[in-house]
Amino acid sequence: MPRRGLDTYIWRMCTIRGIAVLLCAAALSVALGACGPAGDRSADAGQCAGCHEGLEVASASHAGCVSCHGGNAAERGKDGAHRGMYGLADASYAGRWERGCGGCHPHHLERMRSSQMFTNAGMIAQIQATWEGQRDSVTFAARAAQLHDLQGRPLAHASVTGLDNLSGDLYRKFCARCHVGRLNEADDGAGHAAGCAACHFPYADDAAYHGGDPTMRGKSPHSRTHAMAGLPPMEACMRCHQRSGRIALSYQGLNDGNNGLVPTRNGLPGPLPASDQRNFSHIAPDVHFAAGMECIDCHTSREVMGEGYAAPGMHGQLEIACEDCHGSGIAEPRFAVAWREHEPPVREGRQYGRRTAAGTRALLTSRGRPYSNAFEDSGKVAVMLKRSGRVLRSVVITGTPEHTVAGHERLACHACHSRTVVQCYGCHTTYDKREYGWDFLAGRASPGSFSETEDVRALYPFPLAVDTKGRIGTVTPGCQTFINVIEPDGSRSRDEDVAVFRGRRQLRFAPFFGHNTGPRAIGCAECHENPAFLGFGQHVLERAALKATLLCEKDARKPLDGFLHQDEQGINAHAAMSRDGARPLEAAEIRRVFAVNLCLVCHDKVVDVIYRKPLDYHALDDTLHRRLLAAGR
Repeated sequence: MPRRGLDTYIWRMCTIRGIAVLLCAAALSVALGACGPAGDRSADAGQCAGCHEGLEVASASHAGCVSCHGGNAAERGKDGAHRGMYGLADASYAGRWERGCGGCHPHHLERMRSSQMFTNAGMIAQIQATWEGQRDSVTFAARAAQLHDLQGRPLAHASVTGLDNLSGDLYRKFCARCHVGRLNEADDGAGHAAGCAACHFPYADDAAYHGGDPTMRGKSPHSRTHAMAGLPPMEACMRCHQRSGRIALSYQGLNDGNNGLVPTRNGLPGPLPASDQRNFSHIAPDVHFAAGMECIDCHTSREVMGEGYAAPGMHGQLEIACEDCHGSGIAEPRFAVAWREHEPPVREGRQYGRRTAAGTRALLTSRGRPYSNAFEDSGKVAVMLKRSGRVLRSVVITGTPEHTVAGHERLACHACHSRTVVQCYGCHTTYDKREYGWDFLAGRASPGSFSETEDVRALYPFPLAVDTKGRIGTVTPGCQTFINVIEPDGSRSRDEDVAVFRGRRQLRFAPFFGHNTGPRAIGCAECHENPAFLGFGQHVLERAALKATLLCEKDARKPLDGFLHQDEQGINAHAAMSRDGARPLEAAEIRRVFAVNLCLVCHDKVVDVIYRKPLDYHALDDTLHRRLLAAGR
């Protein structure tokens, strides 16, 4: 075809397709009235506003009623108007939010339903490993689904309702109460909606409506108001992430370390009341929180909502790293130009406090994908707070003496910059078959009730180990469960039992970032002279050997708060790392760590030239050092 003819053909096809797209868009806007501007509300709301006067408009693009909630807007009476509302008969689970949101946002719904926060597949797999000593070949999740893995291959998820063992019952009767696949009706600060609404329609502490509609005010469970939070607030994150790792607490400078109702100071509980009769005390907050950053200012929408593919665990869904904004010792942050209006940095920024312009050099995540709120500005790394539009400058540490110490190449940033890491040791869980427990997925009680107690919690010092990427980072018990099972006749079929893991009975630790970082690193001597940082736990030095003090009641040789012990055979690991590829430091690595402590006595400044090259561990044998050591006796 001649060039002129080809150009004419392309122009005609684009014109035809353009008209088709416009016609489809027009038809879609008529069918989905709630996705139009606020002026379209009367057509979609009908008689709803007559009763719900004062109800907040969800957003400018979600102004209707029927398209989101179902029902019959032409009816005046309550019963007739509410007939056909989504999920009215079962508001706690599927239906209401899936049908309400999925009509206009099928891609977002697909992303969310494949995310770890919804499937909990990684959590269930870890529970299986802890309680059963193995994972099933079937991938169990909060709901059955046909998904795709990170390589795009088909991946079937089976419902955890079919996991007929202790780990399945534990999830259904413990974990399922809180996670976003279903509504949590708690009125003590832990309640949240299900699905999309869990983040975009956050609850008040009492799970009741406090908006302008008098017919709904005070009723629960409902979101605080009917106004949509396009950018999820920190209080939405706090609803779920105040348990287990407690990262939302650590980030804000709060500590749930008093083990329930145990007093913290002067015989009094902590100053801040919390859900389930817990209470919090204050610690130093994360440096990013102190600067005004919320969770959404670091974490991308792909991490929070998923991206349509199912990762084996939460770590597979994460894509950000400290090095993205701050660089590493040898590599600076990376950027790429976002030219087009449909690219994520430009598209996602439409609801931010400040728009991201096309042509911006966007910062790249560890996976090489652009941030929507971090970019290059006059040669510097700038991070825009999504809600306010305020811009912060990020310190780049590339090439600085503190971050180019020879031998530190494997250190993760949080190994040195963590202020605290929450650790809970000795989780004793009892499953009593004489009592009934509520199955949150089945919606009924069944035989078997769970209860838990703990031995001790700690914040500092925290142990270090090799993580799944081969870096040395912080770890925490994960999970350190002692299992008790009481049979219907009162006998114990399992008594303080530790499940078999990787061929032997052993407790487990897991790589973990505590979200409580500080601008100053912990001192070099703390890691190089304190065995607790290397995994020996609390200890005393006795006859040149490390003796644990917080001992496991099942084996007095093994510390509860560590994973290494020293005996006649040398240094050995008695607990496992629960992530593939993670491991404790080996004996040779530990000897090298301790050997550096001899150098720190004199070479206590990081700018010292000896830290720019690999250490000579035989340096003390030369004439100079032998003379200095002799003089110091």
